Amino acid sequence: MRPPPLTALRAFEAVARFGSFRAAADALCVTQSAVSHQIRNVEDWLGQPLFEREGNRTRLLPHAMDLAHSLSLSFTEIEAACQRARSQSTGQALVIAAIPSIAMCWLIPRLSRFRAAHPDIETRIVYALHGQDINFQDVHLAFVFSKGAPRVSNVKSQFFLGGESVPVCSPALLRGSGGRAQTDQDILRLGLLHDGDASGWAGWMQRRDTSDTAVFTGATFEDFNLLRAAALSGQGAALCPLAMVQADLDMGRLVQLSERTTTDGFDYYLLSVTSARQQVNRQAQVFCDWAMAERAKTLSGAENAN
Repeated sequence: MRPPPLTALRAFEAVARFGSFRAAADALCVTQSAVSHQIRNVEDWLGQPLFEREGNRTRLLPHAMDLAHSLSLSFTEIEAACQRARSQSTGQALVIAAIPSIAMCWLIPRLSRFRAAHPDIETRIVYALHGQDINFQDVHLAFVFSKGAPRVSNVKSQFFLGGESVPVCSPALLRGSGGRAQTDQDILRLGLLHDGDASGWAGWMQRRDTSDTAVFTGATFEDFNLLRAAALSGQGAALCPLAMVQADLDMGRLVQLSERTTTDGFDYYLLSVTSARQQVNRQAQVFCDWAMAERAKTLSGAENAN
């Protein structure tokens, strides 16, 4: 008996996963007719149809659903095995994904200390995008901003830093306004900078009625690093996560305008894979231990005393 057509099975699994021939063709970078041809190959080999066809619509038959599930698991295992083999043969670096804010404000300024302490561990820093899934087949560690600890298969999640935000501005802007910001009105007169929309400032000022949008006018920035840059350059007051601007406050680049904080429930978490090969797991644990020790120094103030 001839072996099953693996290429055709891959096409069938893609159709089942994406829900249409067109989407599967796009994912496989082939034409829709090529996918249809491969599906016919699978059906010919099985000796029975995989889809119930009603006009232009198709629906997986029960035995086809079971086959698609098994194939998905098998292809995932094959890809994982190939990734492990490739990393062993190429001496793959420890890949650390970080959202832009923590990459620029926390990780990169301290990374030289990790390299000095562990010169035998090669690192590669890549961006993680907030709200998008991380491919942990290519990434070993990740810093993310999440509402609660992320739950990902074969990935350990640990709390890293709190996400509470405080109002800040540049010292020059504060001096130019008279050197005081004792009330909400004082801060409003500095001009407001927004991260995405005005909801952050509305929450910080404890205003449930945000219909008076004129109160919260000001420039809006999609990315925290852009917001921070605007605050540093004296363009207005910004609500920034305290953990991300602590160094700016300590160095006098920014001034904290109030002890009152606000939070939307999001915090920073450090994720690490648990299913990589032994050497990668060991290196990932070394990095996690180092990061948590650096975090402790940050929180205690010992970092600035050195």
